[in-house]
Amino acid sequence: MRITATHTSTYRYSQPLVGGLQELRLTPRPDGEQRIEQWNIELDGATEEVTFNDHNGNIVKLVSLEPGAQSATIRCHGLVETADTNGVVAHHGGAPLWLYRRTTPLTEAGPQVQALLHGFSADSDNRIAILHALSAHIRATVDYDLGWTDVASSADEVVAAGHGVCQDHSHVFLAAARHLGMSCRYVSGYLMLDHVEDQDATHAWAEVWIENLGWVGFDVSNQVSPDDRYVRLAVGLDYSEAAPISGLRYGEAAEELDVTLQIHQVQQ
Repeated sequence: MRITATHTSTYRYSQPLVGGLQELRLTPRPDGEQRIEQWNIELDGATEEVTFNDHNGNIVKLVSLEPGAQSATIRCHGLVETADTNGVVAHHGGAPLWLYRRTTPLTEAGPQVQALLHGFSADSDNRIAILHALSAHIRATVDYDLGWTDVASSADEVVAAGHGVCQDHSHVFLAAARHLGMSCRYVSGYLMLDHVEDQDATHAWAEVWIENLGWVGFDVSNQVSPDDRYVRLAVGLDYSEAAPISGLRYGEAAEELDVTLQIHQVQQ
């Protein structure tokens, strides 16, 4: 499938900036299961300083916010050819697998997650079946609902609330799978929705390393393994390592963010 995406993030500040830095993980990963035909990132009110690959194998652009600016716009647009591999990404690059068994403050398996895991075990010849069952259990426990959590909500807090969005479902899944001893990672990207071109935000899901197979994806929110409707941007231990845009600014200016996102299929 050929998918085009136009993703614009506009930051507005209440007073002129002293300065700031942002890391952009907005370039799709060339992992073999997707091919980037065209991809451009345009900046207004910001300047690209350097492009590098981080320890997770993500393509990162470091940009500086212009001193004195009261707005900054980051616009990316491109065309990606995807393939349906039943959620499997065979290639492994970047950090060693043991790193993805490490917990983080967002993915620690506290009492709530451990209680969720009652009856689940990694001691099975069919880990994929266990993980699909775990995904379904999490989705039944945590309703998809806006406004209950934010980017700092931990997996335990999400389970306690019983509500969350795709990043929350992914954090709970990662916390549970790591507690079972599995290597897994957070994925940020785009999802092409049927009959919906204008979207509010990027998407998130999780991947677990299965020996002799590769990384296997689980979209807890939608209860599927990613197919050719998905475009992978970045991976990491949690949202903080794979966020499409992250950074800091200097000064006391308040910030407002406006995001527009259009994703659709290009007919052959």
